[in-house]
This record gives sequence, C-alpha cells and structure tokens, in this order.
Amino acid sequence: MAKDKKRLTSPQGAPVADDQNSQSAGKRGPLLMQDAYVLAKLAHFDRERIPERVVHAKGAGAHGYFECTKDMSKYTQAALFSRPRRKTELFVRFSTVGGEKGSADTARDPRGFAVKFYTEEGNYDLVGNNTPVFFIRDTIKFPDFIHTQKRHPQTNLPNPDMFWDFLSLTPESIHQVTVLFSDRGTPYSYRHMNGYSSHTYMWYNKKGRHFWVQYHFKTEQGIKNFTRQEAREMAGKDPDWSTRDLFKAIAKKDYPSWRLEVQIMPPEDAKKYRFDPFDITKVWPHADYPPITIGRMVLNRNPDNYFTEVEQSAFSPANFIPGIGPSPDKMLQGRLFSYHDTHRHRLGPNYEQLTINRARKAKTSTYQRDGFMRLNLDGDGFPNYWPNSFGGPSPDPSVAEPQLEVKGLAGRHAPSYPQDDFVQAGNLYRKVMSDQDRENLVGNIVDHLSGAKKRIQLRQCALFYKADKDYGTRVAQGLKLEVKKVAELARMSAENRAKATAK
Repeated sequence: MAKDKKRLTSPQGAPVADDQNSQSAGKRGPLLMQDAYVLAKLAHFDRERIPERVVHAKGAGAHGYFECTKDMSKYTQAALFSRPRRKTELFVRFSTVGGEKGSADTARDPRGFAVKFYTEEGNYDLVGNNTPVFFIRDTIKFPDFIHTQKRHPQTNLPNPDMFWDFLSLTPESIHQVTVLFSDRGTPYSYRHMNGYSSHTYMWYNKKGRHFWVQYHFKTEQGIKNFTRQEAREMAGKDPDWSTRDLFKAIAKKDYPSWRLEVQIMPPEDAKKYRFDPFDITKVWPHADYPPITIGRMVLNRNPDNYFTEVEQSAFSPANFIPGIGPSPDKMLQGRLFSYHDTHRHRLGPNYEQLTINRARKAKTSTYQRDGFMRLNLDGDGFPNYWPNSFGGPSPDPSVAEPQLEVKGLAGRHAPSYPQDDFVQAGNLYRKVMSDQDRENLVGNIVDHLSGAKKRIQLRQCALFYKADKDYGTRVAQGLKLEVKKVAELARMSAENRAKATAK
C-alpha cells in the first residue's frame, strides 16, 4: 500500500478490506451475523444523534480568547481578571432558545450567549442571553414557561394561546416581552448582538470581601437587527443564516469581538436598594452603577468538528473558580442544579471529560470514579475516598467563598420587595426606543398576539397599558380591541384580571 495513502480501519484500528460489500451467504445473501464490521457500523449510525437540548437546541460555536485590560483584583481573586494583557483561552456557543435543531436562526427568540473560559484555576462558565433580563424570577416557573414556548401537546404546532396565556398571567414577564418583541428579538447575526450574564453573581477578593456583579458583552461590530419581515424572508432563504455568517466571518479572518463590561454593587447597597438587585426581570440602572470595561473577547477559530466541539459542548452557571460565586437569585439557584443534571442525561455522567468540556489549563484531581464513558485516567491507583492517608488530593480552605449570613423562616415566599414589574418596561418604551422602534414593537406584537383568543389579548394588553398608556393603547388598537376595556382591566389586580377574562 502506498505510504501517502491513508488506510481505512475499524474503530479498534484494524484495517478494513472492503467497505462496499457486506458478508453474505452467496452473492444474494442473506447477510451473515459474523460480519462484525457491518454490525458495528450500523449500531454506531443508530446512535449518532444524542438527545437535543431541551432549550438552546439550535446553535453555533467558535474558539477564541479573552484579554484582560483592567486589574480587578480589588474585587475578585479570579486570575483571569487580575492582570492587564493576560489572555485566557475560551469557547463560545450562541443559540436560539425555544426552537428545535432544525428551526430557523432568525426566529423571534432570545439568543443564548454561553462562554467557557479555560483558566489555570479550572473552567469558568458564563451562561447568559443577548437580553439583560428574563421572563420569570423564580426557577419553579421555568418548566411551565418553556412548555408554553414549545409545541402544543395535541397538535404539535406552535400555539399563540398557550404562549400568551402564560405571559398575560405572569406580569413580571412584561420587561422581557418588550425586549423580545422589539427588533432586538430578531438580531441580524450572532456577531451583531450583545451578551449579558442577566443574573447577578458574587465576586470576592483575597481579603474575603465580596461584591455583587453583572456582566455585559458589548459587540464591537455594532448592534444590527432584522425587522420581522426581513427575518421571515431570511428564514425562507437561509434558515441557517446566523450559523453561516459566524463561520464565514471567522474563516476569512474577520474576527468578531466584544468588549466586556461589569457593573459592581457593594453588598451594603444590596440590602437597601430600591428593588431586589437579584431579580432577573430588572436591570441595574447605569446611572447607579456605571459599567466598567475590564477586557475584550475575540473569536478567531472555527470548530474542526461541529458535533465534537459544538453539539457536545456543555456549559453550567455552577462552574465557578476561586473569586467568583453565586448570588441568591432564585432563577440562578435552580440553574446551578439543572444544567449539570441535563448534561448528565444528554451526554452521560462523564461529559466533563470530553475534549471541549475538560479543564485544559488546570489538572483535575477528584474522587469520582467509573460511570458510563469514563475517559480520564487521573487518580487511578489512588484511593477513591476522602479522608485518606495515602497522599490523595486534599481540599484547600484558602479558596473558600466568604460566608454570607442567611436567616428567615423556611417556606415558599412571595417576593418581599415591593414589586413594580412595569416601570422598567415603561421606561424602555418611553425613553430608550425611537419612534420607529415603538412602531416596529407594536407591529411585531400585533402580528403575533393576533393569533390568540380575544380574552388573552385583552389581558396582555392590560399589562402593556400598565407599563405605558400609549403602549397598551396602540397594541389594543392594532388588535381592534376596546381601549376602554383594556384600561379597565389594567386597573384591576392580576387575580381579578384573570377572573374577568376567564371565559
């Protein structure tokens, strides 16, 4: 065999003599069970598709780096933020949230924005979206919310009634709904959108002092969005538009980049702030906590294998490093469990040993053993328990998070802060959006909400009206609803509003 020609082998490395003809009993067959190569080929093919993600199923990814530009060691002992010009390797996955793997990239949907930093202290994941807020503030509501964004259990079709029924009964969603149905809900590409941690996290320094922080990745390509008409047209022309755009840009060395900013809140402020700073349906006003630029993220390498590097990539907001920890955010608290759990279901208990997910700059030493698809040999031959007296790895108390005071009665508590779910949505409509933005927002909502029952339209319009009178009036008029009835519903409590439109 010529030396310059690659030889086909079995997965075990044995050379293959023929990959075109199965072993059979004579020329016509039937086939023989002894043909282990064909059986292995078919069995592997049967298993080539792993379960798709329940959310964020459709996505694209790329490799790159983060370069720190400001020493933040005053606030956090995390090494990647400690020295200007320090570079950290990373991998990013962008995604749509509600659609299946075959859905269009331009669908009206939040976009996932997940970043995995391969640091010397272990992998650190930031798992956010392209919006700074979310629909709900308590993780107990998440399964129900996602069910309403998926297909109807009987028809297997998108259903405007269940989509808007849930939202109209969940007033805290109004801020995110306003963002989603603006043109920001249909970004032109992954390169032309921002990314946000959404959640609040804890930073702590080497002295044990802690701070609350939110992250903002600001695109250096500039914000660019589709109108709903353009998004629909592109969905028909090229449903993989964003995936293609990202890959082509990096391939021609037009590397996309983002400026990383943080907002920092002292813990003393959090105790007396005018709203709950851990409520993911709210933003921290920049006037109160001005963003600080701390670095820059650049994506400069495409995946070599989509399945291995993008489909099998797994991110979790529970992947912290020394200097960074969680906050009491009730949505974040649920995600700390749920992400690892879904990855174990989708990829197996040892998914963190896959090349794209493993720690690259830090050595792993754990007492976890065995399980399906165990790849890592680290620790074999050592004790698989702690404590031990055989030199096994031991905990390091110096990296412990600061102790936070926790008090109160155990129970199911409604939010303790006075809730105004409408003020920030109203401010967004009045003060941030242009006349054209408001016109597009109303048109996008009317286009989608028109498919829901009238009673649901009325209930949802009442929420828009509570955020801003003009906002609710224009949507009501677009739906040909009585503005007087909408205003009346807006004055009712949420409970009475639901009863008034129950029939």
